[in-house]
Amino acid sequence: MNAPRHAALGPVPATERLDILDALRGVALLGVFAMNVEWFSRPMQEMGTGIAPDAVGLDRAVAWGVHVFVAGKFWTMFSLLFGMGFALMSDRIAASGRPVAPVFLRRQAVLLAFGLLHIALMWWGDILHSYAIAGLLLLAMREVAPRWQLVAGLALYGGMGLVYLANAAVLVIVPESMLADLAGAIASGREAAERVYPGGSFGAVAQRRVLDYLQLGLQGQMFQVPMIAGVFLIGSWLLRGGWLRAPAAHRGFWLRLLCWALPPGVLFTALGVWLGTSFDGPLAPRAAGSGGLMLLGALPLSLVYVALLVLAWTSTSGARVLRAFAPAGRMALTHYLAQSLLCSLLFYGYGAGLWGELGRAAQTGLVLAVFALQLAISHAWLARHRHGPAEWLWRWATYGHRPQWRRASGMA
Repeated sequence: MNAPRHAALGPVPATERLDILDALRGVALLGVFAMNVEWFSRPMQEMGTGIAPDAVGLDRAVAWGVHVFVAGKFWTMFSLLFGMGFALMSDRIAASGRPVAPVFLRRQAVLLAFGLLHIALMWWGDILHSYAIAGLLLLAMREVAPRWQLVAGLALYGGMGLVYLANAAVLVIVPESMLADLAGAIASGREAAERVYPGGSFGAVAQRRVLDYLQLGLQGQMFQVPMIAGVFLIGSWLLRGGWLRAPAAHRGFWLRLLCWALPPGVLFTALGVWLGTSFDGPLAPRAAGSGGLMLLGALPLSLVYVALLVLAWTSTSGARVLRAFAPAGRMALTHYLAQSLLCSLLFYGYGAGLWGELGRAAQTGLVLAVFALQLAISHAWLARHRHGPAEWLWRWATYGHRPQWRRASGMA
């Protein structure tokens, strides 16, 4: 009995893959990179302050476009896809006759290790460790009916958005003197970042990365993890509803989702932009209010993006374009880490030291060029190999046996 169960947890045959998920993941990877690149060249202490105040001309136009149409939308899309992937994986494990929990917990433990190493060695803005923690709620709610997963997911995400707005209201009434120590710590951290990252050695930069994370990033997990967990649950609902298994047969659902999600997405985003797109500091009430509104708009707009892409997939020309992204989506973990490695070598002092040297337009050009190269590498790599390097290691540690490395006939 052990051999068939063991085999059932191996590589997925090409006929069983949902190519639309790989394509969506590839598009999300590009959007995440477009947002993340700025934060390899800007202090963590400026998170929540919007567009950099020194951005002018084309740089400001590009920064505005990323702030409004990209920021918050693509990590959300990536999180939706993680929830979908969990639903697929847990169904396959259960079908093999094995308990889901041990396998999934090993998977999350490895993801946590990837994330912590990512923070220490490359970038403080890692999201993998957040995924590892938030995924525990997915496991706990695996047997919950999909419609209740949707309700719980919306409640978690929307609730944290309301917490952001409540925080903005508190900042309005709290005297500035009470925030002086916190403001001073943020300013001190920003000065240290601007001193260390552009010219520091690897050891100095790594130490600064960890300190930045401990001082601000760890605190942010109290807000980020529940939001991510909520989006995971919504992604699980989407997959288990069956609407992605035959998109052409469910165009009506995707059109309805588009119509339902677009108004709140546009409304909250417009209100956030109305409050402002550039702020003096993260403790400014308008900054917190705008951030909360933008977060409330990010999830529905992410669902709009997914619906539009799925609808495009149902056309011959749209599917042809999106299929070009699928190989990158199958290597998303490898490419996510590779993007951080490249950016750390470009922007930090132990590399090219370009911290603060590239404007938002040049950063976005870099993203497009690098991602085009990653697309080409993905197609070439997967023509010969079954997984990306990081995905291969992840599967090995998760399932306890070494996955197939070379591509076999009839396997994707």
